[in-house]
Amino acid sequence: MNESTDALLTRFRAWLQDAKERGVPEPTAMALATVDAEGRPEVRMVLLKHADARGFVFYTNLESPKSVSLRARPRAELAFYWNPPGRQVRISGAVESVSDDEADAYFASRPYLSRLGAWASDQSRPLPDSTALARRVACYGLRWPVGVVPRPPHWGGYRVVPDRIEFWEEKTFRLHDRVVCRREPDGSWESTPLFP
Repeated sequence: MNESTDALLTRFRAWLQDAKERGVPEPTAMALATVDAEGRPEVRMVLLKHADARGFVFYTNLESPKSVSLRARPRAELAFYWNPPGRQVRISGAVESVSDDEADAYFASRPYLSRLGAWASDQSRPLPDSTALARRVACYGLRWPVGVVPRPPHWGGYRVVPDRIEFWEEKTFRLHDRVVCRREPDGSWESTPLFP
């Protein structure tokens, strides 16, 4: 069965909204899987910040291990799991950087202390002591005490451009619904039901 990108996004957004309404903590949290230089899989949680027909967007430190892996191997998989109601969405595809304008606009929308934290954190590098991060945030707060905090050059976003989306929904007696959707060369999506 063929489906459109809009139909798949509508289903995803409906499931995400349902998770929000049910009070799922951090419903935009998604596992991001990449592969490092030695071919080892790496997975960590990030937050979805935008989803549209172009793809699924998250933001991060561009010097982090995930960014290094994505530059070397620009493919990733995302996984959402919401319980209740017992639903999972997996999204895989090529990864591209968001534009500077997109990154600037999102960065400007973040809370003040989060913007300072983006400057202060050497993400994934050793922390010399338990107060080092707070001291660095305070230093950047002195540099930008109010108003605009510019986006750091080492901070930006990525878009996962899906070529495969899988929807899984829990049903009683393990008779779960599972459908995989693969993007066709013409841009349409071929949906195939799978055994759960």
